[in-house]
Amino acid sequence: MKIGELSKRTGCPIGTIRYYEKEGLLPETDRNQGNFRVYTEEHIERLTFILHCRALEMTLNEVKVLLKYREDTNLNCDEVNILVDRHIHQIEVRVEMLSQLKQKLIALRKSCSGSRKTESCGVLKKLNRQP
Repeated sequence: MKIGELSKRTGCPIGTIRYYEKEGLLPETDRNQGNFRVYTEEHIERLTFILHCRALEMTLNEVKVLLKYREDTNLNCDEVNILVDRHIHQIEVRVEMLSQLKQKLIALRKSCSGSRKTESCGVLKKLNRQP
């Protein structure tokens, strides 16, 4: 199948597929007589795996590590668990940071109650001050 079909079957944009190839996440493909890349079911499976990882906001380096373990079934999966635990921790840190940001925005919003001219808007006044 050509790249357009791979894109349709996986929901992955063509540009992203080419980027993953460039980054070494997808293996080189054979080319047909028209010099078009020819993708296989293996490419679909691998790209689907990559897309699942990316949907979980894993970095490309994390995906590369997971692909290595996916391909070598004789390896111990302890490293996979460590990687996922690290990723969970990073998410927890981000959630805490977002929670703090939310509280700051709530406090900012409370500084302006109701409809008034922008010259007396509490939000704009507070944003004008030093952080």
